[in-house]
Amino acid sequence: MKRFIHVLLAASLLHASSASLASDNDDFLEAEKVAWSGNYKEFKRLNSQLDHPLKPYVEMAFYKRHPQLKYQTEIERFLSVYQNTPLEWPVRRAWLNYLAKRGRKADFVANYQPTSDAQLKCQYLDFQLQLGAPERAILAQVADLWVVGQSQPKQCDSLFAKWRDAGMQTPQRVWQRVGLAAREGEHHLLRYLKTLLPNNERYLADLYSAVRKDPSAAAGLYRFKNKSSKEAEIAHYGVKRLVWRDPELAIRAWTKLDNMFTFTDEQRQEINYAFAYALAVKQHDEAKFWLNKVPDAGHDKKLMQWHLANMLREQDWPGISAYFTNKTNLSNGHKYWLAYSYFRQGRAQEAQNIWLPLAQQRDYYGFLAAARLDQPVNLNSKQLMLPPGLKEKVAQAPGFKRAKRLHELKRYTSARREWNYLIDTSSEAEKLAASVLAGEQGWHDSTIFTLARIKAWDYVDLRFPDAFTDLFKRYSRRNKVDMDWSIAIARRESSFAPDARSRANARGLMQLLPSTAKYINRSTVSSRRLYEPSTNINLGTKYLKYLEGKTNGNQVLATASYNAGYHRVRKWLPDQAMPAELWIELIPYRETRDYVKNVFAYRQVYLTKQGKNENILASILDMRIGG
Repeated sequence: MKRFIHVLLAASLLHASSASLASDNDDFLEAEKVAWSGNYKEFKRLNSQLDHPLKPYVEMAFYKRHPQLKYQTEIERFLSVYQNTPLEWPVRRAWLNYLAKRGRKADFVANYQPTSDAQLKCQYLDFQLQLGAPERAILAQVADLWVVGQSQPKQCDSLFAKWRDAGMQTPQRVWQRVGLAAREGEHHLLRYLKTLLPNNERYLADLYSAVRKDPSAAAGLYRFKNKSSKEAEIAHYGVKRLVWRDPELAIRAWTKLDNMFTFTDEQRQEINYAFAYALAVKQHDEAKFWLNKVPDAGHDKKLMQWHLANMLREQDWPGISAYFTNKTNLSNGHKYWLAYSYFRQGRAQEAQNIWLPLAQQRDYYGFLAAARLDQPVNLNSKQLMLPPGLKEKVAQAPGFKRAKRLHELKRYTSARREWNYLIDTSSEAEKLAASVLAGEQGWHDSTIFTLARIKAWDYVDLRFPDAFTDLFKRYSRRNKVDMDWSIAIARRESSFAPDARSRANARGLMQLLPSTAKYINRSTVSSRRLYEPSTNINLGTKYLKYLEGKTNGNQVLATASYNAGYHRVRKWLPDQAMPAELWIELIPYRETRDYVKNVFAYRQVYLTKQGKNENILASILDMRIGG
């Protein structure tokens, strides 16, 4: 009976706490609404009574919406108190724009802070000149604003005119900007810049534009009239683009252009790299020739990956071992395939000497090596031990308190800005404590990204949390897919951020496109519902099952299809069957290639965390794809 009373009391206190919190947030929302309305007296009255972590957001709402000279002292105090926080620039930008419109030059200069906003920066420099600042020092800062590939705001025109009249708009800077505008496809700007060139060079702007629109124009040798260094620059740019569209024409054109122009050593090296990379990606017969023209020091990760892919495609095991043996700083992937090449040449001991230490690593290749050697996987996990009181200290930081309340109000973008501010102003120990706090709040993406930022890779339990476990268990079972698979997809897709939205408009935990959700659901699914974890996981696991069916139960192909689309993956299937691990390494899209590797590595982490001895990657070693 006594225990029952204690349970009732605890429940009552929890309910009271939740109700108090809701009331607290309601008071904030009411004060913020009044602030937006512009009722100064009521805003000040409500704000003075408000005891809430988001109180400064009420002030921000008023000063951002109603910047006026009569509030100047208050605004400048606010900007001083909250400088460098997420609260600063919404108010500062509004205040500076207000001051500029009213010609308050000295006030503008006094309130300006460095920014990437070209309009404000131009206004700042121009006002300084008008107030008598040293002209040479001010105009020296203008080149970085003018020599860009886009048109700048009209507020920069006056400043640019003074800069030009001072003789600083040199022919060299004009030509630099012509190149930048052409490369970014800003043809309207290019037409203006053409007028700044000498009459005998204006054709160069048209030539640059033509090569940008159609790289094959670079193969028209008749276009290059004077064999000048500027024409060489355009030809060089065009051929680097052309090799991606028409390799044969690019190779022929470069042979002739190389005899026509005197290219610099740097330009030749750039061509060699561009051709090597593009031809390797396109599996061109001359890829190896161009790869050999790039010095060893120029073989970066991209070039090494594609050189490896071509040798794997040809099953050139001696070539792989010759290429990678004695190279330093090899990635785990390069080590794995070097060992594999030894293995295929009958050099089993040399292969094992590489695979043994690799099998201790916590990544896709480490798990593959462990599967090859029939060894248990190693997560190399550490438990995070925080100094006493540190977590409590971070929990009291204003940035954390504001982030927490913004999360409660579902203002996730603002919450992440506060989180980033907190992390930016924290020591490494405090970042670790904040990561633990974020995990406890269910902000798993904040935990994951923060630990990645400080390269704290070994806190596996924090980096791979048991997030939304009940929902993944329920819908994975209902839709008959492996739970470790579905949760690994979500970990890779969104880092467990329910509000995640990609540039392609994919949404939620498992990053579903509205069109995909509609197809799977057989009816339209609202954006709001796609952000709900239960709806998203239900449809995401259902889609996984659909792809598994389309690929005849092949989870490697289904995983690739989840990222790249089933029809694209089908085009990648080889005519003759090949080992699955080889096919994964030859996926032409880097994003999909890495995606498949990550998902299977994440599956393994979750399986091992559950105490299962299974190596999910062992199934890849026994699998063949295509044919």
